[in-house]
Order: sequence, then C-alpha cells, then structure tokens
Amino acid sequence: MNFDPVLLADRMASMKAAGLWRDETIDVHFRRALENCPEKLAVVGYRDGQPEPVRLSYRELDRRVDLIARGLVALGVGRSDVVTFQLPNRWEFVALALACARIGAAANPVMPIFRQHELSYMLNFAESKVFVVPTVFRKFDHAAMARELQPSLPHLKQVVVVDGDGDDRFDRLLLREDTPPLLSGPGLAPDDVSLLMYTSGTTGEPKGVMHTSNTLFSNLHAYISTMELSPADIILGASPMAHLTGYGYLAMLPVLLNATTVLQEIWDAPRALQIVRDEGVTFSMASAAFVSDLCAAVEAGSPVSPQFAKFNCAGAPIPPVVIQRAWDIMGLTVCSAWGMTECGAVTVTEPARALEKSGVSDGRSLPGIEVRIVGPDGAELSAGETGELLIRGSSLFAGYLKRPRLNGVTTDGWFDTGDMAYQDGEGYIRINGRSKDIVIRGGENIPVVEIENLLYRHPSITTVAVVGYPDRRLGERVCAFVSLKPGCTFSFEDMTAYLDKQQVAKQYYPERIEIVEDLPRTPAGKLQKFKLREAARSFTVEQ
Repeated sequence: MNFDPVLLADRMASMKAAGLWRDETIDVHFRRALENCPEKLAVVGYRDGQPEPVRLSYRELDRRVDLIARGLVALGVGRSDVVTFQLPNRWEFVALALACARIGAAANPVMPIFRQHELSYMLNFAESKVFVVPTVFRKFDHAAMARELQPSLPHLKQVVVVDGDGDDRFDRLLLREDTPPLLSGPGLAPDDVSLLMYTSGTTGEPKGVMHTSNTLFSNLHAYISTMELSPADIILGASPMAHLTGYGYLAMLPVLLNATTVLQEIWDAPRALQIVRDEGVTFSMASAAFVSDLCAAVEAGSPVSPQFAKFNCAGAPIPPVVIQRAWDIMGLTVCSAWGMTECGAVTVTEPARALEKSGVSDGRSLPGIEVRIVGPDGAELSAGETGELLIRGSSLFAGYLKRPRLNGVTTDGWFDTGDMAYQDGEGYIRINGRSKDIVIRGGENIPVVEIENLLYRHPSITTVAVVGYPDRRLGERVCAFVSLKPGCTFSFEDMTAYLDKQQVAKQYYPERIEIVEDLPRTPAGKLQKFKLREAARSFTVEQ
C-alpha cells in the first residue's frame, strides 16, 4: 500500500527539534516494559460467559505477539501492508496491534457493528491483506460474513477467525509454535503509517485517517502528563478498542506507561464496577454515557472502589449534573476532553480543575497542540465569541488515505475541525455544536448547546439533542429529540413550562419535541446528529 502521508513533511523538522516527536514506535515501549517489569500484568481480559479473565504478563504477551507477527509474515504480510481486525475488547486485539508494528504493517481496527456494506468498502479501500474476526459476537456470525466477503475483495488473502474450528482459525494460523522466525529487516519506522482508522461516522462519510507513531504518541505523552498517569495505574478498557479512544488511550497508552489494562468485552455497568473493585482499577476513558451508567449502578447497590479516582469523558459535552453526581456517590473525578480521530485528544481539563471546569468547558489544549477560534472572515475571535475551531500541532494526522483533497489543512498547518466553539480567558474551550449543527431561525442564531444543557437538567430527561428542520418562511425551525427515564413523561407543554421557569428567551424555544427511546450514537458514544437532521427533514411546521 502506498499511503502517501502528505501532512508529515512540513512538520518533521520542527516537531523533532521541539522534542514532541520522539521517534519511538510502540515496539520500543513494549521492549522497555520487558526490561523493566516482565512479570507485571500487561492485559487482563474479561469475556462474557467465561468465569475467569485471561491474565497476560508482559513476558507472556510478548511471546504471543511474536507468534502472531511470525504468523502474519507467513501469510504474506509485510511493511506497509494493512491488517484489518474486527474484534471486541480482547487480548487478541492488543496483541495484533503490537504484532503489526513489529513487522512494519499498518493496523486497521474496525468496529464490530459494521456489516457487509461498510466492510466491503473499507477492506477494499485499504487493500487489506488479512481480516481477523471473532467467530460469533453478540449473536452475529462474523466468520460467515468474512468468508462471504473474501471472494469479492481482490487484495484480501486470508480470513482469520478467533475461536474458530476450521482451517482459518486464529490459533492455527497466528499462534503456531512451529512458524519460522521473522526474517531480519526493518520493522515499523516512527514516520511510517502505523494506524489506519476510519472516521466514526458523525458526518455520514467514512474517511481513512492515517496516523504514525510520532503523531499518535506525541498526543499520548502529553495526555499522560496532563492526566497525571503513571506506571502504577490500572486502566479499564471498556470503550470500544476499534475507536481511537480505545485504541490509543486504553490499549497503547498502558504500554507506553508500562502499566496494566483491564478489558471489558461487553459494556455492563454493574459488572464494570465489580471489575473495578476486583482489579484495583484507577482510571478509565469513555463517553459521558458510561459515567451515567456507573452512577445508576452504584445507586442500585453496586460496589464503589476508593481506588477508582479519575475518568476522562470525551465525545460530547458532559452535563454538569453527571460530573457532580459521580463525585458525590463515587468520589470519581470526571475530566472533560475534546478530540477527533484525526488528532486524538486536543483539549483536556486537568484533574485539579475538573469539578470547576469540566461542566462548563471541554478543557484546554494539550502541550504540542494549538487551538484557534475564527469568524467567517478567518479573523481570530475574542474570548466568549463562538466561531470555527481550528487546530494544528504534533498530533495532527498524516492525512486521509487516497483522499488528500479532503485533508482540510491550510498552508500554515491549521486544520478545520468542523466544530464551533468559544474560549474563556484561561484558554478553556467549549464546543458549541458542529458547524452543520448551527440553527438559524429567521436570522437569529439559536444557542443549541445552551438549550440542550438546560433540558438535560430536567429530572425526566436522560438525553437530548436539538437540531433544525426546514421552514420556507423562517429558513429553519427547532426540534428537540429527547429520551426519558423509565416511567417518566414529558410533553411539548412540559418543555415550554420548564423553559419558562428557566427564563430562557422565547425565541430560543424548540417548536417541536420528539420522544425517542434513545439517540443515535457511534459505538464510542458520539452523537450522530446528522441522522436526526435527516429524520427532521420530513417535519411540518404545525405544532
């Protein structure tokens, strides 16, 4: 595969001179762990239906990574080839990523929810040579789907099935003790594309984001420092590993730290709290929905662990009530963050300021990253003014695979995130919607995030999203999509009465409410407002 990472050249010299790009691959950090703490637990993997987790020390994980690397080479995988794996949060996921780096291949994790339509495009576009899947996961036969897809994919040489019983099973192809040793030669270089990850779908158009060791790890090092993490931390990996949150911060970051990651295959809050207590988990990262679930489980009687101290939420603004609730009932510090697949975590609220800032901001930029908020004319805006959020710096991706025209980076290195935001006097930003989320009704900009946050506080509501829908006279009107707590009701009249009490300008009231069971999200918890906008296009203006 010719990746053509066009966004690297202009940054290389300055980033390396500043010490932001350390020219270290994950294999360097892994071998460091083997020297420092070979018998320390690297991965603990909990699977549904299995009474005991898999426990792998760094030494045992290395043994399996070596076998998998040799197995991939035997299947014809080499430098710059793509290995796609559609796995839940299991030890095999972590080992495959490490094995790819060892032989210079690019890891391409894809979400377990994807089916033939998405996968046929992704595998063909990436020219994937090997596709690794579970046998059955969540009652879906992934092995049958992969075998069905293979004949239509000219680059795909081998399907590999974890827990399979055929000739394509994982242990036969990738864990054979008699596979010949690796051929001597260069492994992954720090500026090679190490990760290919498709965007999560909040815009509806998948793009292949390319990261190198330098772009990704510059972000992880800055994040470790800001979040005050150390080798003593035990990290819960419950957010999907095939999203950048899971891959970067829950699979790779523990290796950088020489720490331990504890994997939960299927999210279940009561079980997660039991795992947290049993394993001494200290930190995790996921969307705000995970924290809400944990709070509800504690209130229903699940155990609290005093060691579980920090949780980083990204994906959407966190309702302030969730932050305070987690602190009050679990002693859990919830830090806000904002980021993208294209750049990892860009802004983070440090733990010392979390109770004060996480409910009103999405943090401030990590070392090595600059943020800028500009108006329609490109001029930088003052504190408190909402505009387009631009970023540049060390963790910006290497470009979109085969689509350099979509990279969206200016000649001086600024990337248009597509998000709207404002900044306070201390440099903390607040995401104020996507540029496509802006609702302009009769020439008046509607403060979408402000209305959502107010509705979040209503005791009957669990989640809410405000979008516009077409109107011939005003251009747009406003609809609130709302999901409710069990046994609760909430009508249009309830909404207007509630907003009256909050003394909100009547011009900002939604003109329509839609009660839904749940809001559409990516597997990592990001709200898919484009789906709500599509649904709202059919609405009439009558209320």
